[in-house]
Amino acid sequence: MSGKNANGFKKGGNKNTAVNDDIGQHQQVRLIGEDGEPIGIVTGKEAQELADKAELDLVMIAPQAVPPVCRIMDYGKFRFDQAKREKDQRKNQQQTLLKEVRLSLNIDDNDFMTKVNHAKKFLAGGDKVKVTIRFKGREVTHLDLGRKLMERFKQECAELCTFDEKPSKLEGRFYATVLFPKAVKAVKAKEEMGAKGGPAQPKEKQEKENNNNEEQD
Repeated sequence: MSGKNANGFKKGGNKNTAVNDDIGQHQQVRLIGEDGEPIGIVTGKEAQELADKAELDLVMIAPQAVPPVCRIMDYGKFRFDQAKREKDQRKNQQQTLLKEVRLSLNIDDNDFMTKVNHAKKFLAGGDKVKVTIRFKGREVTHLDLGRKLMERFKQECAELCTFDEKPSKLEGRFYATVLFPKAVKAVKAKEEMGAKGGPAQPKEKQEKENNNNEEQD
């Protein structure tokens, strides 16, 4: 078959991988069969003939070995599976961004909760959140109020984040800290727990609640 099989590969699939005819020039290769079983040391030509007989490709998988290691395989399927794995890896690697939420010292409750919800959305998406309180005029003399506001904000977001190990610090007229998203698996576990009604209650407590419900009926 002149080093060309049903898959149509004749030369290397890419410039980093030797395939089929690229290997025939080697005097010796260590060959692995289609099923992963070692065949032994053969010439490159013999290895290619075995691959052609199986209507598969001959692929060099360890060029630095002495002699180099080759395997008989479906190279097209191998490349497809490899590309799929790389795509999945890129998909699972979340790019963490630093978002910012700004508060004022005299923020009202509605605006405060709006800011909290924004921060929770960022954290749930895997992003870090920088929370900044801006002091205007003489407000900077009331740093204790800023600390209380920051602590309240952190506690509202505590389910989805961990806090900066360093304490919040005053930078000019800005008081800031950073919230770090918890592991996605942990967050999902908590969401699932909430969807199921929370952790199971002790048997005695559950029976007591059932009795109370029956009495009310």
